[in-house]
Amino acid sequence: MRLGIDLGGTKIEIIALDDSGKELLRRREPTPKGDYVATLQAIAALVCDAEAELGQRGTLGIGTPGALSRATGRLKNSNSVVLNDQPILQDLEALLQRPVKISNDANCFALSEATDGAAAGAEVVFGVIIGTGVGAGIVVNGHILTGPNGIAGEWGHNPLPWPEENELPGPDCYCGKQGCIETFLSGPGMMQLHLRETGVSLSVEEIVARAEQGDTACGRSLQILENRLARSLAHVINILDPDFIVLGGGMSNIERLYKRIPELWGRWVFSDRVDTKLVKHRYGDSSGVRGAAWL
Repeated sequence: MRLGIDLGGTKIEIIALDDSGKELLRRREPTPKGDYVATLQAIAALVCDAEAELGQRGTLGIGTPGALSRATGRLKNSNSVVLNDQPILQDLEALLQRPVKISNDANCFALSEATDGAAAGAEVVFGVIIGTGVGAGIVVNGHILTGPNGIAGEWGHNPLPWPEENELPGPDCYCGKQGCIETFLSGPGMMQLHLRETGVSLSVEEIVARAEQGDTACGRSLQILENRLARSLAHVINILDPDFIVLGGGMSNIERLYKRIPELWGRWVFSDRVDTKLVKHRYGDSSGVRGAAWL
């Protein structure tokens, strides 16, 4: 039995899978706010309760915001700041008396979709999350690629490729740079784009809905987003050449992207043909917790 934990800022979710990927159990609890020790205890309680209910012990993987530092072994870059600089892996292994695998949530998303999701069995998968931020995970032959710095897949903090004059130097990013892909493609980036273009503040859902109804201004904002996403993914294809790119996160629900982006990206891909497939996630919000179990 494989147990997976998705450790989020507002909720902790557990899933139990058998070896075929069949779901045996799923539970979720609110994340204790601002309390590291209580968070560890909540994870341990979910694991113990699941094993008691199912009558067997499982392996355990955990998907976290942020990543483990190769320098310190502690968590870094988490938007749940109470977890930062904490020895979460060592603490959980001591608490649960077993080995624990930890990876960030984007890696878990990619692993889930590459194992039995939208890109099942593919050799190289680039799993993209585009929501309030922009991140990604890379899976090669069924294994997460992390790299010596633990940052493989961090495409959101590269500059927007082939920038146009009006895109320079680009919006400020929380990382301290300007013009990062995340500032252009994230949900907030899309809303800022439309506000700058039109002077009207709309949610992403409203922009997409109005574009589908023939609103010219919203359609124009969506076209700009598609152009930027096509350039950004073409850059990835030139470096990684994945078999599949799987989209997740809130922006992945824009259905027209799956037709429009492959129509556009060939302009920037260094090849006479692009065979990479752009697909929507199979498991959606469940990919993170399923990927943690597959760890």
